[in-house]
This record gives sequence, C-alpha cells and structure tokens, in this order.
Amino acid sequence: MKLYDYFRSSAAYRIRIALNLKGLSYDSIPINLRTCEQCSPAYRDRNPQGLVPALETPQGFLSQSLAIMEWLDESHPESPQLLPGDIWLRAQIRSLACQIACDIHPLNNLRVLNYLQGKLGVSDTEKTDWYSHWIATGFEALELQLSGSGFCIGEQPTLADICLIPQVYNALRFKVDLSPYPAIRQVYEHCNQLAPFQKAMPENQADAIV
Repeated sequence: MKLYDYFRSSAAYRIRIALNLKGLSYDSIPINLRTCEQCSPAYRDRNPQGLVPALETPQGFLSQSLAIMEWLDESHPESPQLLPGDIWLRAQIRSLACQIACDIHPLNNLRVLNYLQGKLGVSDTEKTDWYSHWIATGFEALELQLSGSGFCIGEQPTLADICLIPQVYNALRFKVDLSPYPAIRQVYEHCNQLAPFQKAMPENQADAIV
C-alpha cells in the first residue's frame, strides 16, 4: 500500500497510527501542502478532493480518514481491531471519533486557516483565537465522555484514540491551554508511550520540517 501523506496533517497522522497499530507495511509518499502539491492534476487524479490522506490499495485509491480506517479494520480482521467489542461499544467509539474528525478538525484544518487569513484578512491573533475557540468547544464536551482508563474508551486503542492524538498534538502546536482537560491529557500521554503512536508522530516522518 502507498499512503499519500503530509507530516502535519491530522487526517494523515490518523492513518499512520492505524497502519502501525494493525502492523501493516506501507510506503509513505509525501505531498507538500504548503506548496499546494495536493492541487496538482496528477494528485487530483488520485484524490479529486485534493486532500490528504489518500491510500493506494490493491482495489484502487481510497480517501477520507474514517473510511480508510474502517476499510483497514474490515480488510485485516486478523490484526488488532480499531472498532472492537459489541455493537454498542463500536457505536460509542464512532461517536467520539466523529466528534473529533467531523466537528473539531474541519474548522481548524490548514485550508480553513489559510482562507481566514488569505481571503478574509484576519490577523495571526484572530486566527489563533478562532483555533483555540473551536478546540475548547470540542474538548469541553469530549472531556466529559472519556473513560479514564488511559484510552478514550475501553482497554485498548481504538478509532477514537487514533482521532484524538493528532488533534491534541496540533492543539499543543498552537499553544492551546490543555490544563482544563485532564482526561484528554491522560489519553494523550498514555497513547504516546506506545510504539505505533510514536512511530506516527509528525517529527518522525521523512518530510518533517525541523
């Protein structure tokens, strides 16, 4: 498999964690979002949205991180499950994952922040305020739903943890105060002790900018 990737992309970061947890090998193909490489016709042939990640599989190209992770789970059931347990637990995991991937992340991703500054002319301070506001709004609700086990829910890393860790990483990069969220910080610290999460960290990628 080939993962079309960018080291700081939260969505691509999720897929790196998922592949590592599943023990699956892949080739990383860096796509430079800062130079708009994702906008090129060659890349849009792979992913018409012009976003990362895209995963090249034996069946073809797949985009959208949640869809990719569910495909990985269903196509490789022999490895640790990202959606384990009964139907109720899986629904709870999906709920947490969607809160992060569908409600928090889209408001704060690179193309939104670029639009705020490039088209609407907001200042750096206003951009940071925007980012911090939506992180706080999402994290306040999320904090109340975590299990306190060291993972978001249950006793093993799941789709929810895979979505949370990149979001916390980027919140820290934007210097968001995470002291009001001890349960979130516990999950972040616990998961980052595990090799699959460490290997997926942005600074450990070949295209990382030091």
